[in-house]
Amino acid sequence: MPAPDIRPATKADLAAVTEIYAHAVLQGTATFELTPPDLAEMTRRFNALMDGGFPWLIAALDGDVVGYAYAGPYRPRPAYRFTVENSVYLKPAIHRRGIGLQLLQRLIAECEARGFRQMIAVIGDSANSGSIGVHRKCGFAMTGTFYDVGFKFGRWLDTVMMQRALGAGAATLPDDTSPRRGEVGLHRQMQSG
Repeated sequence: MPAPDIRPATKADLAAVTEIYAHAVLQGTATFELTPPDLAEMTRRFNALMDGGFPWLIAALDGDVVGYAYAGPYRPRPAYRFTVENSVYLKPAIHRRGIGLQLLQRLIAECEARGFRQMIAVIGDSANSGSIGVHRKCGFAMTGTFYDVGFKFGRWLDTVMMQRALGAGAATLPDDTSPRRGEVGLHRQMQSG
């Protein structure tokens, strides 16, 4: 399989992103959303992240968007401003081909370049071994599991928490000129899972 083209997402990519995410909502347990957001809602979420200075990437094969990844605010309070939460979604046909790993690696690099210091993965469903494995390969450590906190498809689901340092992590004080200042409204706009 050829290497994917991984690049910053644009508004032109959002129809494909919306389709990929709709499948994840309707068929999977990686997200705890129950109703897929439409293109207008996905565009609003995209704009909120772009306005907040966060990265959003897509992976394309032969011009076809096959996956995407973004980082957004972990929590709304200003003290969390150097911590991001990641999301990675792929078309089902390209799972287990290394594209999710490549997207996450590039996302980590983008977040480090923007001065973020910690990345949190909130993984829906403790049976999601593919996502857990990709995060482990990227240096994430397991920090805990919240048991039976979601209910979807007639069953209770866990949430797995993983974390990795970005750049200098907590080894040094942050540069207080970071592009993000802990926007409370942005986190509320982005809540999706």
